[in-house]
Amino acid sequence: MTELKKRPVRSYILRQGRLTKYQENGIKRFSSKYTIPFQKSLINFDQVFSKKNKIILEVGFGMGDTTFKMAQEMHDLNFLAIEVHSPGVGSLLNKINLGQLENLKIIQHDALEVINEMIPDRSIDGIHIFFPDPWPKKKHHKRRLLKSSFLELMESKLALAGYIHIATDWEAYALQIIDLVKESKFYKISKRNLNEKPQSRPLTKYESRGLRLGHQVWDIIITLR
Repeated sequence: MTELKKRPVRSYILRQGRLTKYQENGIKRFSSKYTIPFQKSLINFDQVFSKKNKIILEVGFGMGDTTFKMAQEMHDLNFLAIEVHSPGVGSLLNKINLGQLENLKIIQHDALEVINEMIPDRSIDGIHIFFPDPWPKKKHHKRRLLKSSFLELMESKLALAGYIHIATDWEAYALQIIDLVKESKFYKISKRNLNEKPQSRPLTKYESRGLRLGHQVWDIIITLR
């Protein structure tokens, strides 16, 4: 009898939505210049980026506004941004082209597969995960991206002086993440005031909506022990 393969539990549901003509045009015109195709081989960052800067990995950039702003303002860093949804990819591609940024590249694929297959060990100086889906219903908690297995995978990819910056406005998720870090043999929390937004992180549209609803925002920055 053939053994059935278990499907991996994804931290997202692929609802592509309708692409605007502008987003579709961005994908058609600029993908070859600013995206990296998924492949089962390690990235050579010296070939991807024109300058040998530190590498920041962003997992799930939404529509890309924050990603673009950070890359635009921080020319001394290289940004690799991962997203599965085409509208956000198309939107960010247009922004990159308008800004003529050379320090921002996109991979449109599942983040876990990208990290497992394409990211060399000890090559990432910072990992940004801003407002991941909190999957608030208990039966969906298994879909949450931030779990012990993910943190363990990230540990192998981080440079020894690297960090992970997580932002969420979902308190229960924030507390779960804090507990995961405390239980981990790899990490420690390096930021004291978890409800103070670092200047380096721009205010996001999602965050603004959460603040209007009275949500408190948590910025959790963790480093290796």
